[in-house]
Amino acid sequence: MEIIALQEGNYVANSKKEFKLLSDESNDPGLKMAIQPFVVITDNDVILLDFGLGFVNNGIPFIYEILRKNNIEPQQITKVLVSHLHKDHIEGIGYFENGNLIQNFPNATIYIQKREIDFALEQINNPSYVPEILNQLEKLPNVELLNADSGQITDEIFYEVSAGHTQFHQVFWIKADDEIVFYGADDLPQKIYWSMHVAYKTDFDGKRARESRKKWEQQAKDENWKVLFYHDMKEPILEFIEEKMKYVS
Repeated sequence: MEIIALQEGNYVANSKKEFKLLSDESNDPGLKMAIQPFVVITDNDVILLDFGLGFVNNGIPFIYEILRKNNIEPQQITKVLVSHLHKDHIEGIGYFENGNLIQNFPNATIYIQKREIDFALEQINNPSYVPEILNQLEKLPNVELLNADSGQITDEIFYEVSAGHTQFHQVFWIKADDEIVFYGADDLPQKIYWSMHVAYKTDFDGKRARESRKKWEQQAKDENWKVLFYHDMKEPILEFIEEKMKYVS
């Protein structure tokens, strides 16, 4: 397998969930984080893990620019695995033109937890969500809705509802070539979450997320996972090899 971190940059998010690119001169208050979807390439698929932010530069989606810098054309993406529907994970699905959602990846199959859509639509006036996008998701012909708490999408792709950061947040495993890649999204957004063992009040179920992280850490060591961190500003990929860790840039 090949793993590519699509590094959109480091941002600061304020209380209104507005994202501003960090610079050396930045002193804006808020939560600092990376935004980096991932591409995982197997013999059978080119898989995108979450969509990133929906920025457009000169009419070109920012995620297109990042893909092409990594020698990937957008139409090569065959599947998109969506962890949850906060704006920094879903906005890159597309943009609106004359009231219509223009998809960035119309030929890819997009996998979304159905109950996560229902949950997100109930979050009235929550700035973490983009209602215009949420209202379109079930209408898209290339969206496949998942309903089970765990399951298998292909022989290589597995999912589980972890239900920590949001009520129906899901995580993914990709297993191919005797390797296991794990994507914990916002239930495991940065490596530091493994050392702090904190139940975050900002999560839907912080205690459940904390216990999941403990379980995953042991499994990662036992099974030599490659772990992807969507929000880690320093090291996006952590590889466990015979109970030793190394970063993959």
